[in-house]
Amino acid sequence: MAAAGVSAAALVLVAGCDVAGVYRPARPVNGGPYTFYVSPDGDDKNDGMSAARPWRTLDHANGVRFQPGDRLRLQGGARFRGSLTLEKGEAGSAARPVVIESYGTGRATIAPRGTSAITVRNTAGVEIRNLALVGDRKALREGVGIAFRNTLPGARRLGHVRITHVEAQGFQNGISVGADPGAAAGFSDVRITDVSVHHNLEAGLAFYGPAFDADRPAYANERLRIERVKAYANTGDPKSDGRNTGSGIALGSVRDAQVVRSVAHDNGARSARDAEEGPEGVWVYDSTRVLLEHNTSYRNRTGSHVDGGGFGLDNNVSDSVMQYNLAHGNDGPGFLVYSGKPTGAHRNNVVRFNMSWDDARKLPEYGGIVAYGTRMSELDIYHNTVVMRTEGLASAEAAGYRPPALRLRDGMRGVRVHNNIFATDGGPLVEAQSAYAPSRLVLQGNDYYSSGSWDLGWGTQRYAALDDWRTTSRQEVLGGQPTGSDEDPCLRGLAADVAEGSGAVNLVPRCEQTAAPVGLEARQFKAAPRLVDYFGNRLGQSPTVGAAQPTTVSESAGE
Repeated sequence: MAAAGVSAAALVLVAGCDVAGVYRPARPVNGGPYTFYVSPDGDDKNDGMSAARPWRTLDHANGVRFQPGDRLRLQGGARFRGSLTLEKGEAGSAARPVVIESYGTGRATIAPRGTSAITVRNTAGVEIRNLALVGDRKALREGVGIAFRNTLPGARRLGHVRITHVEAQGFQNGISVGADPGAAAGFSDVRITDVSVHHNLEAGLAFYGPAFDADRPAYANERLRIERVKAYANTGDPKSDGRNTGSGIALGSVRDAQVVRSVAHDNGARSARDAEEGPEGVWVYDSTRVLLEHNTSYRNRTGSHVDGGGFGLDNNVSDSVMQYNLAHGNDGPGFLVYSGKPTGAHRNNVVRFNMSWDDARKLPEYGGIVAYGTRMSELDIYHNTVVMRTEGLASAEAAGYRPPALRLRDGMRGVRVHNNIFATDGGPLVEAQSAYAPSRLVLQGNDYYSSGSWDLGWGTQRYAALDDWRTTSRQEVLGGQPTGSDEDPCLRGLAADVAEGSGAVNLVPRCEQTAAPVGLEARQFKAAPRLVDYFGNRLGQSPTVGAAQPTTVSESAGE
């Protein structure tokens, strides 16, 4: 951490001395690693090397050039004005990381003056633990709670980033990691766990990189694990109509990433009303081999006429999976798979064993699950449960149409939709922009249930019965035999609310008089081996449709 206007050599030479009345700390040249302490009760003339002789200010600590294995410890429960910066030449070792953390009782709070709280630039081998970061009004526009930034030329990623038990609020972005303009590579081996990012302007957690080139695909960041992150009330910028703002977790330019057991809710409420791009709870773009699983995303909003959904695989995403996630009460779709660019790089993605309940609250032009885009190919959607209760929905009445459980639009090929539950209270079960041939887009083994009138839109035609649609469309046919059903899947979620967590059991089939609808066997369509349902139960040879098997109620739901 180089002090402004002071060289590293000068810091060594003046260690322990007064120069023009200003004490400049320096890490001892030899030995180490060292642990330094900072406390409001300390003194910047101390050596800072014990809790009994701590420094007093962050500005003073910022003059040390931290080497591998060093630690900077801030007194728990105390509030520190200022910021911290690590630069190239500091840290840099995955085996011996530099650690910034609290000591004593509670978390230390870093409150910067209109800027970022912690910046790590052009280095890694850094771990940040057990801190609270709180921005002010200027930081909300210009700062980041924790920023890992790579501005170096070349393709070398900087390895080993750990952020755990941190809270970041009041910044432009809570946490950001990536490659700045002009750089090609960002960071690798990144783990962000047990973090809360909330009340930030543009995003809670964001990864980013250079513009995507489909002819030479490259990804700035790789090997990420994001677990137990809470991203909420990241409002969006009402003045930013040229790009999306207000997302919970946004992953751009990443390869081999996992987002697991995280929650995004109530984001995007103040995003710009004229923006052509909107926020999402959790979404991915310009990335490959990303897994979103066991997450919950609800009540996310959009200020404009687009997005505002729970989960999304957006432009240029490939070989990625959304599974075992719950979305409910979002303005936009529960699950969106979308390609707006004709690159052909959006391919080989899977959406399975997810639950969507009462999504598309504000924007009926979406639905529970929505898939469309330019040159998008090889998409599998199977064993999901979608419930749409839209009778009397104000936005639908204003638009003159109700959002469907499944919406399909043009631009795709190689799309397979199997063993899902699509359930409504009289709203459309499926809305397809065109009458797709099974060679381009196939639906088989799904349950289409309506507690009201049965309605399905297929191109320019509407159908009031499954048999009629099957006969005309040649959908829901396998080997010349009819598949699919319109039977009641016995979901309490058609009447009862689905809340975060245990409320997902209201989307489990509970048929008492008759068996729940059965779908295709996994071998009859392109499905992964050894499948388990939303709650972790193994699927039998003849599985029930939807995200959860009926055995879930007794075995996994705690009832």
